[in-house]
Amino acid sequence: MEEFVFLNDGLVAADAASVSIYDGGLLHGVGLFETMRSYNGVVFHLEDHLDRLYRSATVLNFPITQPQQEIAGWIDTLLKANDLRDARLRLTVTRGNLHEVKGDGPPTTTLFITATKMTPYPPELYQRGMSVIISEYKQNPDDPITGHKTTNYLSRLIALQQAQQKGAGEALWFTTTNRLAEGCVSNVFIVQDDCLVTPPLDTPVLDGIARRVVCELAKENDISVRQEPIVISELLSANEVFLTNSIMELMPVCRIERHAVGEEKPGPVYTRLHELYRQKVDEACQSE
Repeated sequence: MEEFVFLNDGLVAADAASVSIYDGGLLHGVGLFETMRSYNGVVFHLEDHLDRLYRSATVLNFPITQPQQEIAGWIDTLLKANDLRDARLRLTVTRGNLHEVKGDGPPTTTLFITATKMTPYPPELYQRGMSVIISEYKQNPDDPITGHKTTNYLSRLIALQQAQQKGAGEALWFTTTNRLAEGCVSNVFIVQDDCLVTPPLDTPVLDGIARRVVCELAKENDISVRQEPIVISELLSANEVFLTNSIMELMPVCRIERHAVGEEKPGPVYTRLHELYRQKVDEACQSE
């Protein structure tokens, strides 16, 4: 079956899709992206993903020229064209062709959406937990792109590759002031004495969609949750540690480097919250 992508304003065969060699994303790494997951043909928290994308584009001074209100329809069209219901989607926006500036305004941004069959993380990771490492690199709170989901991703990919070389699935970043920030592709939660704790957004960390859902679910279900700075000793002494993103949902961490987390298996707070997350997905993405 031929694969399609959505490019700027229409469906295009994947092998025929292209962008200009003068595109700002290619030349300068000026771009943003959202990784989303659809269940039963419905993207979970699509509006939140789009709001974050457009908000970051405004803050970083390349407002997106394509209309936000039409993207949901484009995604639906793409899923149907590729005959997909449970899918991994990526929406990417770049500054556009820098040689096509109209008048005194900015160039039209390049926008493209891809959708592929969802390949979940291995089930054994959810059963026994993931191992992670501490990244040797530091997250700089003064970097203007920190806290935004930009296409400038090389440092994260290098750290993730180092984790994989050590048999781990993720690398955790600390800031230059030695506060826990986030993973290469995930937000981080710890459990201390039955209280859920995650780094605050002004660390800064990415305002993850799954992170936001977990915080809301905790509050709704009488699980104490705090957003506050976390230092290495608190991370290593935590009863539970888990990661979140839209693809993995919630992922338990069993080891940090050579250090065992808790009883080295998924804990009760993680287990309860992942059950609640799946219930939320079922409610929001009912089969059409």
